[in-house]
Amino acid sequence: MRVITLLAIALSLLLFSCNSKPSLQKYFVDHQEKPGFMVVDISSNILNVNKAKLTAEQSKVLASFSKMNILAYKLDPKHKGEFDTERKKVNEILKDTLNYQQLMKIGSGKNGASISFIGEEDRIDEFIIYGCKSDNGFAVVRIMGKDMNPADAMTMLSVLKSSNIDMKQLEPLKAIMK
Repeated sequence: MRVITLLAIALSLLLFSCNSKPSLQKYFVDHQEKPGFMVVDISSNILNVNKAKLTAEQSKVLASFSKMNILAYKLDPKHKGEFDTERKKVNEILKDTLNYQQLMKIGSGKNGASISFIGEEDRIDEFIIYGCKSDNGFAVVRIMGKDMNPADAMTMLSVLKSSNIDMKQLEPLKAIMK
């Protein structure tokens, strides 16, 4: 009887401790099929890097990257109110300092970009790049990996420069970027 009571208490605590706050992951899932939105999932295979030519540091940084999710919303002037509503939702999600720590912000108001992360400063699980332009739309990029580090960003850029990116995976983004 005591075991059942303890299990019931543990289950209750688990259910009540679940976080019902909005998250980017939930936002992506809820909006991937909605008109005006486009979602692209990109695996680390897109980079087509010659691993034999990488330095040990570049190999380590590349190994920490697993995938990227991109959600873009193209502004339709007929639906400006919807754009403003969705932009505000994303901004509110990213303001949650318990989950998202901002590294950098450029611009302000309706035009700008930010880079945030989830995890600890030396063990980042996800980078979030958010950009918004009031006359075009917005995009949110989630770069997921394991034990990423902000200092490794420059190393990753050097890997990207030497990669032969498979542009076919990026085809869906061309329409929204026009």
